[in-house]
Amino acid sequence: MGRTSDAREKILSTAQALIELRGYSALGVAEICKAAGVPKGSFYYFFESKEALALAVIDEHWTGQRRAWAQILNGGEEPLRRLFLLFEATEAGQLAGQQSCGTVSGCLFGNLTLEMSNHTEAIRTRLQEIFDEQVEMVASVVGEALGRGEVTVPDAREAARAVVAQLEGQVLFAKLYNNTHRLGALWANCLALLGARPSREAVAAV
Repeated sequence: MGRTSDAREKILSTAQALIELRGYSALGVAEICKAAGVPKGSFYYFFESKEALALAVIDEHWTGQRRAWAQILNGGEEPLRRLFLLFEATEAGQLAGQQSCGTVSGCLFGNLTLEMSNHTEAIRTRLQEIFDEQVEMVASVVGEALGRGEVTVPDAREAARAVVAQLEGQVLFAKLYNNTHRLGALWANCLALLGARPSREAVAAV
C-alpha cells in the first residue's frame, strides 16, 4: 500500500476496534497492520510506538465523543432534559455496539483506565484530562439546573463528577454482564444523585 494518506486512518480505526474487542496489551503491531491491510513500515511512518498509537486512538475517539456530548449538552433543551439525552445516547451507543459485534464493548476510556493506568503514565494522564473535560461539560449543565432550583447539590462540579462516575460504572457493569439492560437504571440513579426536583417537562422525558 505504501505511505498513502488513508493508511493512518485504517491503522487508527483497526486499532480502536481491536482494543475495544481484546484490550491493548494483547495486541501487537504486526497484528494491527495485518488487520488494517497496511505494511508494518507504514505503521512506523505514522506512529513511533504502540503507545503513540494508543494515544492517537484515544484522541480520535474523544474528538468524536466530545462533539456528540457538546451537541447534546449545549442544546436548547432544559438542563435535566439535556442530561437525560446524554444518558439515552450512551445506552443507544452500547446497544448498537452489541448488535454489531455480539458483545457490549463498554467505554474505550474506562477499559483503558482499568488496563493501562498503572502502567503507562502518558496514557493515564491523557485519560485523566478527558474525564476532567467530561466532568466540566456535565458540571455546566448541573450548574444551570442548580440555578433553576431543579437540583439540590451543594457543589455542581463534584455532583458532575459523581454523575460521570455513575455513568462509567453502569457501562462497566453492562460490559461485564454483556447486557445493556444494566443501563436501564441510569437516569433514575442520576436524578437521585442530584437530589433532583425536575420540572414537569423533564419528568415527562423519562
